[in-house]
Amino acid sequence: MKKTLQIKGMHCPSCSFLIEGELEDIGVASRANYQKGEATVEFDEKKVTEEQIRAVIKKAGYSVINEMSFP
Repeated sequence: MKKTLQIKGMHCPSCSFLIEGELEDIGVASRANYQKGEATVEFDEKKVTEEQIRAVIKKAGYSVINEMSFP
């Protein structure tokens, strides 16, 4: 599944790299963009839940404020 998440709290390239790295650790491919305040994530729903993704982002110090499904 592929989704774009709006993330609050990113303000520099390091924020993007941190989120990408944390998500990679749980098997989620992602591309975070601090300028847009969003991250596109691609994951296998059978291995990782959306709740796990949100928890990883929250643990890193950010919050998901909205999500948009990708066609």
